Amino acid sequence: MTTVAILPISNDSGGNSYRAIAGNQQSVGKTAGQALDALTAQLGETEFSALLVIQSFSPDQFFSTEQQKRLSELMNLWRETRDIGTVLLPEQQAELDTLVETELRAATARTAAIIQQVSQ
Repeated sequence: MTTVAILPISNDSGGNSYRAIAGNQQSVGKTAGQALDALTAQLGETEFSALLVIQSFSPDQFFSTEQQKRLSELMNLWRETRDIGTVLLPEQQAELDTLVETELRAATARTAAIIQQVSQ
């Protein structure tokens, strides 16, 4: 089975679109479905079966509103420093790294919870 990731992306005009990625193949669409359809056509798979999990990126029991807000703040600061050729302060980078790791663990926990619900 082919693994596909679908990511939201922002365009220059402030709108959103989606990028579907499978290995070294990728496609972009106005919706996640369009991106997936275009990628499936590129892959040439006549039968495509998948379990799709659509994450709303809303705060939940695994990653709180405060954590999301702080992660967003630090990511914006990281982008600003990168764009001017500097780096975050060591404390800020450590906090950012910790939040990214925490969100990754939260995503894993969400997935496990979904699998448990589906298998019941």
